[in-house]
Amino acid sequence: MFGSLGFTELILILVIVLIIFGAGKLPQLGEGLGKAIKGFKKSVHEADAIEAEAQALAAQQQAAAPAQAITAAPAQAMTVDQPAAVAQPASRA
Repeated sequence: MFGSLGFTELILILVIVLIIFGAGKLPQLGEGLGKAIKGFKKSVHEADAIEAEAQALAAQQQAAAPAQAITAAPAQAMTVDQPAAVAQPASRA
């Protein structure tokens, strides 16, 4: 839809914008639009960096989880083989 805009259509849009805002406001309008686009791009790049960092952290945690399970397994085996201490009720005299 927007791909079919030609040179004449763009000139017509520019003339309408010039009539609405005036020649004095166009530099301010362009500056504000440029800052908005720059801020949007910055936030997109920051979001990508945060997402990549979160994925790397998740990969590290997944890599560390099997190692922790292996070291925790012998400790659990020792506690399972030991008999449980049973508390004896005190006898009444």
